Amino acid sequence: MSEKIESVLEKECGLVKERPIIVGVSGGPDSMCLMEILRQAGYSIVVAHFDHQLRPESGQDARMVEQAASRLMLGCIVDGADVRAHAAQEKLSVEEAARNLRYRFLFRVARERNAQAVAVGHTADDQVETILMHFLRGSGIAGLKGMSHRSILKTFDPEMPIVRPLLNMWRDETVVYCAANGLRPRYDSSNDSLNFQRNRIRHLLLPGLESYNPKFREAVLRMSHSVRADYAFLMDTLETAWREIATSTGDGIVIFDLERLSESSLALQRNLIKHAMQILRPGVDVNFSAVERATDLLKDTARASFVDLKGGLRMTREAGHVYISIADAKLPINLWPQMTDATSVPVNIPGQVILAGGWKLNSERWRIPALAKEQAEQNGDPFQVWLDAEKMPESIQLRIRRPGDVFAPLGMDGHSQKLSDFFVNEKMPQRARDHWPLLCAGDDILWVPGYRPAHPYRLAETTKRAVYFSVANPLDKS
Repeated sequence: MSEKIESVLEKECGLVKERPIIVGVSGGPDSMCLMEILRQAGYSIVVAHFDHQLRPESGQDARMVEQAASRLMLGCIVDGADVRAHAAQEKLSVEEAARNLRYRFLFRVARERNAQAVAVGHTADDQVETILMHFLRGSGIAGLKGMSHRSILKTFDPEMPIVRPLLNMWRDETVVYCAANGLRPRYDSSNDSLNFQRNRIRHLLLPGLESYNPKFREAVLRMSHSVRADYAFLMDTLETAWREIATSTGDGIVIFDLERLSESSLALQRNLIKHAMQILRPGVDVNFSAVERATDLLKDTARASFVDLKGGLRMTREAGHVYISIADAKLPINLWPQMTDATSVPVNIPGQVILAGGWKLNSERWRIPALAKEQAEQNGDPFQVWLDAEKMPESIQLRIRRPGDVFAPLGMDGHSQKLSDFFVNEKMPQRARDHWPLLCAGDDILWVPGYRPAHPYRLAETTKRAVYFSVANPLDKS
């Protein structure tokens, strides 16, 4: 066992002997076994015990841990809290409240002691029980792979790892190890209580499943090893796709390219969305229904443009982008051209107008109409346009929309429609409409940048002089 555990400590857990490790010791055989294994292997350890105050004899457990640490000349820190009161206050299960308080304590001590990691005594039995708990909740591959020897729990600390050196040892082996090394663990009577889900799985579900397969626990453990390899492959694929599809993160928002996300496989969509949610809400239990609401929004464009997910997160679909954000996040507006506080700005030709967010309108005269017409026919950028200079009034300006605006877009043979209807038909983001810059001559709209020019001002065979306008995106570095 010693050679195997040494390899796990160094290679799987990534531990070194030069820095301290905070070892969570409850007083049971698993944690006492872990404490002694680390001590005998020559690691610098500090024992940490958290009293959940769930049993009358819990104080005796704390004193036993202190005495055991003292005999072995190990530092020991003890703390505790009323877990039931905390669970009631935070509306959590007792199990979840106990875990939260215990891990807060362990990671706080680890930071105070400048430790390299927090070590806990989870065994192969705990692994099997955890996987079954995830399975019963309908977890995906991330839950079915089970716990890792080394991982980061971002909810408690974004950098400090938690290590589980005993994941390859069964619970019975830790009992034997303690006996062989003169340790006397305490028995926790709460492990028999069927009020806790993990105990019901341990005492009721697992024995029933073993009646179908006596080696069911070993089978689940083998499955977790296989799934873990598949999960590693998935994470590599996800990381590559993330760099291509997630255009920005930060300030409570993750932004995806709508077209690329929509064209991705359903499995990749689900994992990208789940990853975004976990970035914004570390530790959130992303369930299947939340992810399905998100993917349904992608494929059904007739639906509303947003959907609530979980944990106060929301997904919003707009022209060209998908946002996953916390509830009070301000979605960016610099993705489109927007007017500043001024409602109207004169446009000189040639000249430039500075818009909000670094956008710019540029204008110049083209003396060769045939070249302008050729460029206009080949151009696929809706933020560039060539108009007939002779049909344009001398005074033009950029302005925002006004009540009653009408527009005769190219392609409708000169027929006009309400500008508001045009915005709706073109699916312009609603929050962008009030300050969208319009190239106008008084009430007459010549061009809606990013969409279409007006039919009366298009280039024609008789055009003798052309004017070129472009609206430059500050995010486009080309």
